[in-house]
Amino acid sequence: MSVRVTLVAAARTSTLLTERFDDDRPLDRAGWDEVQLAAHALVPLSAAELRYCSPTPRSRETGEALGFAPLAQPALRDCDMGRWRGFTLAEVTAREPAAVDAWLADPRSAPHGGEPLLGFISRIGGWLDTRPAQDCGSIVAVAEPAVVRAAFVYALRAHPSMYWNVDVRPLSTVTLTGVPGRWHLCLEAAA
Repeated sequence: MSVRVTLVAAARTSTLLTERFDDDRPLDRAGWDEVQLAAHALVPLSAAELRYCSPTPRSRETGEALGFAPLAQPALRDCDMGRWRGFTLAEVTAREPAAVDAWLADPRSAPHGGEPLLGFISRIGGWLDTRPAQDCGSIVAVAEPAVVRAAFVYALRAHPSMYWNVDVRPLSTVTLTGVPGRWHLCLEAAA
């Protein structure tokens, strides 16, 4: 029996250019407005048998606002960015351009002292692979966009460098179906 996991990207806490690594701020006004606009399409996901979220404030708040009453999953936390935590990509690039280049080029590198991209993708894949397939029809999880990207790359068994080519917008969804180690991307027609 396979399991169906729908990942919902958390609403935003800032504009893309001001987004910070390991950002743990709550939803901003624009984020709350986005949730209200998207709620009609996302609220039906609350019928899932299991409802989870990343442990970040914006993921919890997004899930609560959609009526999911999600259970926080530590394994769904964002990538550990070590000493870069709290900084924007532009700020880190200005301070450590060679380190940023190495981090973007090699998925095994962690010049920031945190988690390498490959380790992050594997952690998220490990969470997917431990979802209960028996007696569980569907799962929904609200997570940081980076977590959704990592799950997508893991499920498709894509090269880790593809992580940088996946654009995950706030409140977008991706559904994966399968069993541990064998996942499929499920694209659904609009109703």
